[in-house]
Amino acid sequence: MLDKARDAVDRHAQHLTYRDRIGIVDFSSASNVPRLSIVDLANGRSEHFLVAHGRGSDPLHTGWVSRLSNEPGSYASSGGAYVTGGYYVGTHGRSMRLDGLDANNSNAAARAIVVHAAWYVSPEIARATGKLGRSEGCFAVAPTDLEQVLERLGPGRLLFADKST
Repeated sequence: MLDKARDAVDRHAQHLTYRDRIGIVDFSSASNVPRLSIVDLANGRSEHFLVAHGRGSDPLHTGWVSRLSNEPGSYASSGGAYVTGGYYVGTHGRSMRLDGLDANNSNAAARAIVVHAAWYVSPEIARATGKLGRSEGCFAVAPTDLEQVLERLGPGRLLFADKST
């Protein structure tokens, strides 16, 4: 997944302000494990966080992504490369906008796919239920992790999501 993300950094360099850190979401892993990695490309260190996927990606709520979609109204997560945008305060509190850079996530801004905190993402929920709750396609993280995730990603960096087959 890291190689794919590095390739995306090179492909989309003109859209990125910073190339020092990238976020990688591995939707091949279950939702109850930290599958959002923020990787420092200079030293190779990474930090890992829980992240929810969209309910349209997991209609039976198994904790596993069965499909990705870019379609409006799908409530699914989308794969591909995103550039992180500005911060704002919305329904879920402090959040970060995302702009899809690939054909399979080109509707991200129109679908309001963002990074935000959600009550249904926490280690306690993962332990108690074996899975996290589901978003409507957003990258929802634990409220206790939000500031760290937003600080590490910051505007102008790459967030890459995929599901290996």
